[in-house]
Amino acid sequence: MEFGLIEMWQAMGAVAKGVAIILIALSIVAVYLFIERNIFYNRTKKKSKEIAPKLANLLKQGKIEEALEFASKKENRVSHLAQVTAAGIREYLAGKESNLSFEEQIETCQRGCERATTIVVQQLRRGLSVLATISTSAPFIGLFGTIAGIINAFRGMALTGSGGIGAVAQGIAEALVTTAFGIGVAVIAVWCFNLLLNRVDIYAAEMANTTSELVDFFVRQHEEVKR
Repeated sequence: MEFGLIEMWQAMGAVAKGVAIILIALSIVAVYLFIERNIFYNRTKKKSKEIAPKLANLLKQGKIEEALEFASKKENRVSHLAQVTAAGIREYLAGKESNLSFEEQIETCQRGCERATTIVVQQLRRGLSVLATISTSAPFIGLFGTIAGIINAFRGMALTGSGGIGAVAQGIAEALVTTAFGIGVAVIAVWCFNLLLNRVDIYAAEMANTTSELVDFFVRQHEEVKR
């Protein structure tokens, strides 16, 4: 028996082929999610870098309503920083209109930013649970193929009446190939998951910093008005 990929595929049983097809499909899903999420993250990063200076300038000039309008524009909503800033300003102005104390206005601003951050993080994490599931289930799917290969190896021994290498080679090959394939898919999914999760954590930290900066801006503005 030759051990090239084509020869091994031809020699594999139906169960082993089914396991291999499932693992191939899972690897394609993992790579697709990794590429799709990175495209989305890059769009978010690019838009945030573009609008952050403009938002900062509007706030420094005291143009709070203009900053809210700018951050709320449809084309700017892809930015995670714009969503958090808009939510914070909106809640701050709503508290001001309701004649809340300044401390309560700041609290509503913070809560608005936190709610927006939670929503954005959920958007950023979309698809990551699939990658986590693939990374944990792929080895077990490969193990199912391993068991099927070992069964075929014992079947070969029973049919030939001997335990020679020729009788068990096909079954052992199936077992090893599906095991290796399952581990390989799991490794790919784990790498993709960890890389994407790291980017989500970075964006979450940026949104936390934006919340803090927005609150500091309102505090400084309030102190200047008091003077």
